[in-house]
Amino acid sequence: MDANHSSMDAADAPACPDCERRERRIAELQERVAELEQRLAAASRSAKRQAAPFSKGPPKPEPKRPGRKPGGDYGTKGFRKTPPRIDEVHEASLPAACTCGGHLHLDQVLPQYQTEIPRQPIYRQFNVAVGHCERCGRRVQGRHPLQTSDALGCCASQLGPDAQAAIVELNKMAGLSHGKISQLFGLFFGIPISRGGVCQAMLRVAGRCLPYYHDILRLLRRGLWIVPDETGWRIGGQSAWLHAFVGEHVVAYLIALERGHLASSRIIPMDYSGYLVHDGFASYNRYWQSGHQTCNAHLIRRCREMLETCTGGAVIFPRKIKALLQEGLAIRDRRDAGEISAEAAAAKADELEAQLGKLTETIKSNPANERLSAHVYRHCRHVFPYLRMPGLDATNYRAEQALRPAVVNRKVWGGNRTENGAAAQSILMSVLQTLKLQGRHVIDFVSRTLRSPHTPEPLVVSATPGTG
Repeated sequence: MDANHSSMDAADAPACPDCERRERRIAELQERVAELEQRLAAASRSAKRQAAPFSKGPPKPEPKRPGRKPGGDYGTKGFRKTPPRIDEVHEASLPAACTCGGHLHLDQVLPQYQTEIPRQPIYRQFNVAVGHCERCGRRVQGRHPLQTSDALGCCASQLGPDAQAAIVELNKMAGLSHGKISQLFGLFFGIPISRGGVCQAMLRVAGRCLPYYHDILRLLRRGLWIVPDETGWRIGGQSAWLHAFVGEHVVAYLIALERGHLASSRIIPMDYSGYLVHDGFASYNRYWQSGHQTCNAHLIRRCREMLETCTGGAVIFPRKIKALLQEGLAIRDRRDAGEISAEAAAAKADELEAQLGKLTETIKSNPANERLSAHVYRHCRHVFPYLRMPGLDATNYRAEQALRPAVVNRKVWGGNRTENGAAAQSILMSVLQTLKLQGRHVIDFVSRTLRSPHTPEPLVVSATPGTG
């Protein structure tokens, strides 16, 4: 009886509050661990997928309508308007009789237009006059405006300037490999060209565009600001780096085996006194005479990722940092909209910088918070310069956008096989992206460059000189 009573008393006894709290905490942690394991597995799987649509997750339940939104100019830039000229006229006559056997009467004739690509290549022959000077005996030969070279003899058969410009555009911007360009020229235009010929054409165009590359670097260094960024690359199967440097009017690229200061110093001089808008990479801190603008988007993204994994009181610090950064962006938008003056925005930048410094001056118990705090503390003066200088970007989005075409090419053909190819890649991408930034026609510009024995025109029509 005593044993039965003791067991019943133990069963009826109230549970310990600490034990219940511990059990609830264990259950919460187990649920959290399971959720984080699922996220880690999903992130690991997505990291192995290189191309869309798998990298973008499941489709949206109610996606937007595909295509461009109709507007005032809807359809006018396609093929719904009358062509500027008519090269061929063809008659679409009525058939001899109706399908029922009845006689057909002509009521009217309505036009229909068609725009087609040329399939027949143009073969040119230049009768080059060769002579000599009767005074000094120097050899002189003529040159037609459509010629791209003075070579004769075994090198007399060449590709035209538009064909070479198209090869460069297809490879460097559209991402087609040498083999696919060779197939395209043979299939559509009937022009036989080998993969080696495609490569030689691009190397030759790069050599002709080298003076423009030097002009781009000169104008970049004179700019008020530069937005640099880098990504991985390959040269002959070896790890390398592709560096992008975006200015107000120009874009420069550099492919090098080095990353960081050894590479960036080849483009940006150490005495550059403008602003560098970057993601906080430590190598840019060596530019002591430059102003620095840390990318706010990187910091906000880092805070957002921390809030997904932090628990308890650890969420307070990244939440406050994120709120300050978003407040600064809101002030920028109000200044640009004319709601507040530039002086008020600059004064607000001082207040936000003081609050940011106060948040990061103490040591944090959470390791992730301490790492973020140390990073923000080092770059505290570089977070809000965009509020003091109208026209300065708060993020390095320009450089990230400049890297996207190169990243697409890297997915297609991996990189360059030789250092000469990497140098040509840097030159041609810099010229093509600069032309696109200025809204100029790439094919026409490259074609004119190939046809002229000298530099035919300036690359940048107008540029604002800076302090660099």
